[in-house]
Amino acid sequence: MIAIAENEYGKSRVRLVKVKRKDGWHDLREWTVEVLLQGDFDSCFVEGDNSKILPTDTMKNTVYSLARNSSAEAMEDFAKELIEFLLQRNPQVSAAEVSVSDKAWEHLATRGKAHPTTFVETSSEHQTTTVRKDETGEFAVSGGLEGLILMKTSGSAFEGYIQDSLTTLQPAKDRLLGTALSANWKYSRADLAFNLLRGKVRDTLVKVFAEHESKSVQHTLYAMGKAVLEEITEIEDIELSMPNKHCLLVDLSRFGQDNPNEIFVPVDEPHGSIRARLQRQG
Repeated sequence: MIAIAENEYGKSRVRLVKVKRKDGWHDLREWTVEVLLQGDFDSCFVEGDNSKILPTDTMKNTVYSLARNSSAEAMEDFAKELIEFLLQRNPQVSAAEVSVSDKAWEHLATRGKAHPTTFVETSSEHQTTTVRKDETGEFAVSGGLEGLILMKTSGSAFEGYIQDSLTTLQPAKDRLLGTALSANWKYSRADLAFNLLRGKVRDTLVKVFAEHESKSVQHTLYAMGKAVLEEITEIEDIELSMPNKHCLLVDLSRFGQDNPNEIFVPVDEPHGSIRARLQRQG
């Protein structure tokens, strides 16, 4: 006998732009939403019976309809509203998960002053969240960020590693360290000031990256995650991914020139891949 072990379905990449207009000043948000449902859907898979299926197009429309009247300032709170709405209307659903990604828009500055209704996309960085609720009745909330491009031109070394017959990399006491940071962390509760905490996590990560005397990417990754867990008690654990975006020193000696650690060539591929999850013990 063949049975469904588990299943889920939903709508991905629902793109939403919301403009709040107040007294000559506009706020702009751009969110990309994913909705996933789990539940009693075996009959659809096995028998082709769609009687318990909420169309994914309806999920898309639900995102827009709720966004119209939502007062949520944080992605996490909007995700909670969306989950509650879907669960209340669909008793066949045992669990719902909503993920939201935020694109970074800021007011355009002209002559040192922010323009009230014009915006600029500031970076490739995205703020993220995933919220889930199942039979336990409790929300599980995580936050994160993706694509935060960082570079430091001092305070980074890489020495003392294994060197064998295939090693060509030279030890470096002072190298460039670049990465595209991604992070994901779990909140201890579902009733927190998420925007404030997200800002604190980001500020902590960036500060440690800048100030840490790095002996490797691994060394700095641990220092960054450790600082978040020590300083922000509302975070239960944190996972960091830091690909090593290499900038290699160019050999100018063949041109009769020196290179006092100033001329580099960026190499995106291949790149080192470093990832770890940190959590409190005891």
